[in-house]
Amino acid sequence: MYSTTDFKKGLRIEMEKEPYEIIDFQHVKPGKGGAFVRTKLKSLISGKVIDRTLRAGEKVETPNIEEKNMQYLYDEGSSFVFMDNETYDQVHIDKEASLESAGFLLENIHVKILYYNGKPINIEVPNFIDLKIAQTEPGLRGDTVSGATKPATLETGLVISVPLFLNEGDIIKVDTRTKTYIERVSSK
Repeated sequence: MYSTTDFKKGLRIEMEKEPYEIIDFQHVKPGKGGAFVRTKLKSLISGKVIDRTLRAGEKVETPNIEEKNMQYLYDEGSSFVFMDNETYDQVHIDKEASLESAGFLLENIHVKILYYNGKPINIEVPNFIDLKIAQTEPGLRGDTVSGATKPATLETGLVISVPLFLNEGDIIKVDTRTKTYIERVSSK
């Protein structure tokens, strides 16, 4: 069990029989009454973000979560197929459970699969991934407005905003947490 004094960003807790990750928290000590903790929690199953207020010192459950390193193999209809790096077993994970990560799944990429009570619930991709730009409008010469961007479709189908100087075939680094362009890795 965790106490509210153990809270930190990224800590995984269980409330109401569902695993959550703490996105943000704040200890509050009002002038009158007891101290409390305001938290922003993200469900590891549905991805919904909720706000909860807990009394200072209140206890919450530790979820039964296991992480396994796996390799993404391919897309099969309504599920993604992964291979366990240790046992070489193949695991099918429903696309609905992994919509947030779907735009970053390239064949043979290594990811972490979160299991809650023995059932796969979430895919954690690396924080940064290099992806190729599959389609984008050409940048116009002389159009150098500071910070100007254009939409680009990446090889996985994800669409993000990129600077005007990037072209089709360029490989860029993308932050998977914010779905934003970081830098150009190489040009074609």
